[in-house]
Amino acid sequence: MTRRAASADTRETDDGSGAVRRLAPHARRFLARRSGVLVRLALWSLAETGQAFLVGYGVARAVDQGFLAGDTRRGLLWLTVALVAVLLGAPVIRGVFAQLAGLTEPLRDGLVRHTVDRSLGPAAAGGPGGTDRAAVSRLTNQVEIARDSFAGLVLTLRSFVFTAAGALLGLLSLHPSLLVVVLPPLSLGLGLFLVTLRPMAAAQRRALAADEALGDHAARSRAALRDLTACGTGPAAARRGAELIEGAAAAARVLAGWAAVRTAALGVAGHLPVLALLLAVPWLRGRGVTAGALLGAFTYLVQSLLPALHTLMTALGAAGSRLLVVLDRIIGPERPEPRPERTRAAEPERAGGPGSVRAPAATRPEPALAAAPRPAPGGGGGAVTARATAAIPGVDDDAPDLGGRPADRARTAAVELRSVTLSYGVRSEPVLDSLDLCVAPGEHLAVVGPSGIGKSTLTRLVAGTLAPSGGEVRVDGREVTGRPPAELASLRVLVPQEAYVFSGTLSDNLTYLRPGASRADLDAAVDALGLWPLVERLGGLDAPVRPAELSHGERQLVALTRAWVSPAPLLLLDEATCHLDPAAEARAEEALARRPGTLLVVAHRLSSAVRADRVLVLDGTDAVCGTHDEVLDRSPLYRDLTGHWQGGPARRR
Repeated sequence: MTRRAASADTRETDDGSGAVRRLAPHARRFLARRSGVLVRLALWSLAETGQAFLVGYGVARAVDQGFLAGDTRRGLLWLTVALVAVLLGAPVIRGVFAQLAGLTEPLRDGLVRHTVDRSLGPAAAGGPGGTDRAAVSRLTNQVEIARDSFAGLVLTLRSFVFTAAGALLGLLSLHPSLLVVVLPPLSLGLGLFLVTLRPMAAAQRRALAADEALGDHAARSRAALRDLTACGTGPAAARRGAELIEGAAAAARVLAGWAAVRTAALGVAGHLPVLALLLAVPWLRGRGVTAGALLGAFTYLVQSLLPALHTLMTALGAAGSRLLVVLDRIIGPERPEPRPERTRAAEPERAGGPGSVRAPAATRPEPALAAAPRPAPGGGGGAVTARATAAIPGVDDDAPDLGGRPADRARTAAVELRSVTLSYGVRSEPVLDSLDLCVAPGEHLAVVGPSGIGKSTLTRLVAGTLAPSGGEVRVDGREVTGRPPAELASLRVLVPQEAYVFSGTLSDNLTYLRPGASRADLDAAVDALGLWPLVERLGGLDAPVRPAELSHGERQLVALTRAWVSPAPLLLLDEATCHLDPAAEARAEEALARRPGTLLVVAHRLSSAVRADRVLVLDGTDAVCGTHDEVLDRSPLYRDLTGHWQGGPARRR
């Protein structure tokens, strides 16, 4: 799209003309299917035309033919006619409301169905993370706004058209000169009001967009409260919420400003006709307008025409603009959600300190590519940079080709961190500071360190659910920051400490990340992870699962088996075996390590570190990476964590 075309689209969105063109076909189809309701509504409204005509006409004839002519009985009779016309308004309104439900309720039901379909469609197609959080606002607030606004607009438009017809017909019957005085100021006020409709619609649209953004942020924050608290990002989320609140308030202030302009136009249309009629009394009397006709004209203005006009302008300015904007947001074209932006905090001073992981940042050596399937022993220094990578045979058979760095995928690192820094604030100490890490395909890496040092943060960075403040995170040669959830799911599987199991069959849970898995694949996974006792207790793979009836350890075994079945080449276990006994944990980790692919484990027990090919120790001031024996020699923290314990299962070779 050219820049000119893009700007034209923006103007259409801002002034509402594009929305009118988009909604017009829907409106025509909706009204055409309800022509019977519209006819019945018009018939009831014709009675309102007669009512408006008789009120002013009865007053005029009561004065001219009754009281001024000395015939009190006739004057009272005409006033009775006007009174009966007013009283007949009650059954007319009842009939109008009975027909109105035939328009408003189908509109509401249709909008709800459309919103649900639009929300569920992307969620079903895109998997986890594909839900439309703004649908909450559409289903609750915006659908009710559309229903109420549509009802108010139908009522006021109908009332104005039929009431104005009766009042203008009455003015014409009393004396044509009355229309010459009343119509110009009335038209002027109405025209001034119509000029404000488009800016008002644009302001209403921005206010609704701000409301959706605030609702989306609140939903995301509520779902991530535990992560926000654990990672210390609560203040940042609160600042973002404050910005959105301020934006919503600013949009509301602009909307209030245009509402003030609309009120001024309403004042012109509501008071200027009466003033013009008062000033024109001598001229009208000179043209033969009687006193009764003048009083009848004032009655038409004060009792019928001006109240109907006031209601119309209020409805068009508020309900009309709201209805246009809300309908466009609900049934208009879908607006693509922006991809997450990668934010970089200012580079913190590398002063070290508790909670940070440091590596030399002056010159970071590029990892050398070799064909060895495991890193060679040795290598000094504290830099967290492994220099050996290898191919993973058969890993990407089921993974789509998303585009990556080299065509020679056999020489691509499974995980690579390049000078990665993460801090939760410009002035806060970095949790990770210029961390370099290269994990070879097929490697088993264990991450150890004290609680709160950044182990879970590291897995979230590699998983792509957390953006670094600086540096690059690559999985299989592709930068993960900002990628859609569907692409990330084909690259890695993250199994957290709190395992997710949903209601459904056990087979549904195990094949969630690979729906096309065969029964032989499931049997192999169940056998490898030791899940057969749970399968037999539940009644087979097709038996229903109730998550509340499973223990924490059983839920973790289900999640680990699901990860084993997944086609993703990288598994990230964030203390995902903490509820298993040591024997079950060893069996699970060894099975996942034998699976084709790369395994990164945040160790819950030191036995996990012994089983791994290499160990990454995060100690707050430095990071040490190597084999178990090498890290024992180079890391005082690792020696402290190990203590006198030296036994445990043999490491996988």
